Amino acid sequence: MAKTKVNNILEINIPLNERLNNEPLRVLTEEQFQFWKENGYVVVPNVVPQENIERTKKLIWEFEEKNPNDPSTWYSKPAREHVMPELRGAGMVELYNHQYFWDNRMHQKVYDAFVDIWGTKKLWCSIDRCNMSFPSKPGVFEFEGFIHWDADTSLQPRPENVQGILFLTDTQVGSGGLSVIPELYRDFEEWVKTQPEDRDPYHPDYTGYTPTPVTLKAGDLLIFHVMQAHGLRKNTLDTPNIHQYISMFPAQEENEELRDWRITQWRDREIPEGIAFLGDPRNWEKEKYERAQLTELGEKLLGLKKW
Repeated sequence: MAKTKVNNILEINIPLNERLNNEPLRVLTEEQFQFWKENGYVVVPNVVPQENIERTKKLIWEFEEKNPNDPSTWYSKPAREHVMPELRGAGMVELYNHQYFWDNRMHQKVYDAFVDIWGTKKLWCSIDRCNMSFPSKPGVFEFEGFIHWDADTSLQPRPENVQGILFLTDTQVGSGGLSVIPELYRDFEEWVKTQPEDRDPYHPDYTGYTPTPVTLKAGDLLIFHVMQAHGLRKNTLDTPNIHQYISMFPAQEENEELRDWRITQWRDREIPEGIAFLGDPRNWEKEKYERAQLTELGEKLLGLKKW
């Protein structure tokens, strides 16, 4: 995907897995942290209350103007088609700045999980969207899924950042959640030596590797390294898979341009920059929803207040 200001992935070169400042673990167990280091992903159970889950799901259904109890409303044509072909049918929902999204970002256990990953308290959160992946319906809607990286894997040093997904529905193998390839994550430096010089740095040839489906419960947080090849699976069941993208990374308070842009995005309910982000032609974030109110933690996660 193109570099954007939402995560600023390519400007972060702070080593992960070293637990900066020797911070003690808050949420993860030592076993989970070791699993993260070895496999490039980890599931943190039950990070937000049920109330948050239910109201966030209700909001997404409202925003998409679809009825959860009426499948005939699920497959309407989007107002805008993605420029990136791989995102067509991927279920991306162009909602970024709502209060409920910020409530989840600001929830203490969510923040603590990312403190454990980075080993520092001074974090900013991404201002990202959500996803509603509908069941495959032959002749009407079919999405086969795809495997990719979230950063340019040809860079030296290798990108250091994470992505996170808060699942709002239970996710079984067949319900269109995320698949990862931890073996490729571990083997990358040897694997890349076998690849052509002009390989696609965003889409691996993973011949010989089998993606591992990750199953989760509503309220679980999946965190994975940007060097983890991953992708949404085809939904073969009868209910949508709904989740919110949430990530955090070390605050870049010295970058005034980025800090000002983030504050503007929150204040004016703007969308991130880049071809992967379409926006909402109805402009509901500005016309229908109020600006999110932030806690003290939220002000720091945004950059409104410095750590």
